[in-house]
Amino acid sequence: MNLRDAFYDSRDTLRSGWRFSLFVLGFIFVGTIFGVIAVGLLSQLPIRTPQNSPIALAVTATFSLAAALLVGWICGKYLESLPFRALGAWFTPGWFVNLIAGTLLGALTLSFAVLTAYLAGGIRFELHLSADVASTISSFIFSIIVLFIAAAFEEALFRGYILQTFARSGLAWFAIILTAIFFAAVHTANPNAGVISTINTAIAGIWFGVAYLRTRDLWFVTGLHFMWNWMQGAFFGIEISGLTDLVAAPLMREIDAGPAWLTGDTYGLEGGIAATVALIASTAFIFFVNWPKADPELLAMSGPPSDDNPVSPPVS
Repeated sequence: MNLRDAFYDSRDTLRSGWRFSLFVLGFIFVGTIFGVIAVGLLSQLPIRTPQNSPIALAVTATFSLAAALLVGWICGKYLESLPFRALGAWFTPGWFVNLIAGTLLGALTLSFAVLTAYLAGGIRFELHLSADVASTISSFIFSIIVLFIAAAFEEALFRGYILQTFARSGLAWFAIILTAIFFAAVHTANPNAGVISTINTAIAGIWFGVAYLRTRDLWFVTGLHFMWNWMQGAFFGIEISGLTDLVAAPLMREIDAGPAWLTGDTYGLEGGIAATVALIASTAFIFFVNWPKADPELLAMSGPPSDDNPVSPPVS
């Protein structure tokens, strides 16, 4: 093997590991610039915006989403001769159906986790009577915007170019595990994170990776991610990955009787095995049920030339 073979494959394309590295470096560079702009904008607001406040999260996530899509498009265009729509963030055929399918399955999966903890006697709920109807409705709407942008950013980063460029080299399952580890690692800094929450976040990363492979766009997986978080915080009043300030007036209030290994305690459901059961079940459902369908063009642009299976591309 000569030196060129360490950088380029048989199709004279830069190898996936180098493409991944360039994307990460590009995202750090562009993300830092965009982050400075976001902080500058937040500092000009007439109200105080703590780091974990909904407004701060919405602004930083918006700029981070833009950075992930911009760098992903540049890498796809100049390293693999791909159009922007290959990232799966464009309005390709079936995008809306996939988004709705993701939100429905995300709601069902979160509800299954809640039901598991409820039937085991770990949690119960009561109406959040201290908030009036107008406050609850405005909180619902604002949390939809904030949590959707946040979910879209995380999916564009972890299930966007990183996962996709490895998939085009026949390494989709390697990429799913890799991005699941990264996804879990960044959440270890959240308040009250622990061993079970980290494991569950990694499982969620696999769940999202399998969801991406099912449709080859980011709409389905963003719907899953968004609705899991929104139902947890806005509907049931449960902490979202340890964060308590993202929803001002949830519909219900959670009463957590424990044990923590079941319900997640102050981290939220993702810190307990009720979520583990639901995430594994939903991942299996997506894997074995041939729905929703991948767009043929996206399928062709997201896997190796011999890829004809939307869930299990061959590994080479």
